[in-house]
Amino acid sequence: MSQQPLPGASTVLTMGILSIVGTLICCGPFGAIFSIIGLVKAKTTTQLYQTSPESYTDFSNVKTGKILSYIGLALSLVYLVLFILYFGFIVAMITTGELGGEF
Repeated sequence: MSQQPLPGASTVLTMGILSIVGTLICCGPFGAIFSIIGLVKAKTTTQLYQTSPESYTDFSNVKTGKILSYIGLALSLVYLVLFILYFGFIVAMITTGELGGEF
């Protein structure tokens, strides 16, 4: 019986890479979206692999993509926290009147 590539393994890896790149280059929410898609796809692909592991190759791409998706999700959460702190600081400065000149 010949082995075939695991369906969805390259998609999981691609979503993991896009989650990190999307968070660092563009903005956090896109990275979170890609990482969630990657994690869901990794779960279904892992279940498929576990039914008959001798039939498929490229399971290492699934594991790598899953790790990258977790990293991308963590980075987007850090980005979100910093975003909230930044705008919270600006709102606090405006409401206390310490942001700049008087009107």
